[in-house]
Amino acid sequence: MVTNTISEAYVWELLAQVNDPEVPVLSVLDLGIVRAVTVSLTANENAPQVTVTITPTYTGCPATDLIAMNIRLGLLQAGIPKVNIQTVLSPAWTTDWITPEGAAKLKAYGIAPPVGKSLDNAYLEDITVPCPRCGSNDTQLLSAFGSTACKALYQCSDCKEPFDYFKCH
Repeated sequence: MVTNTISEAYVWELLAQVNDPEVPVLSVLDLGIVRAVTVSLTANENAPQVTVTITPTYTGCPATDLIAMNIRLGLLQAGIPKVNIQTVLSPAWTTDWITPEGAAKLKAYGIAPPVGKSLDNAYLEDITVPCPRCGSNDTQLLSAFGSTACKALYQCSDCKEPFDYFKCH
């Protein structure tokens, strides 16, 4: 049912259910890509318009359009007929915006979450990335690029398992 009293808090609750298409255990809120939500209603409108402002994880990310579409579909399915997705590029998204819950979900999924702050880790060779499976710090970089451009491929020397590392940026 469409109502004229859709709250921003309700929209945030709905957004917590929209998952990232590349890492489905993360919501768009876990990733920190949702920057703002506004709900507006003018005198000539019979339903509120919801605007969701997002910042992609990096310019050119192939999932950006799909994320925007999934946000739109999630809100439409919840009965919000007027949805506007606004993309802003500045300030640029950083892995510092991933929530602590998001980092824990990455680790539980088998992807090592970002280590430290983005500006401190310019070189992958200079950081210690703990294995998300066994917790060992005895890991090595295999490739600067993993399953996606935003991840690097590592291997644990103890459990021998390869794993993705969500690179700081």
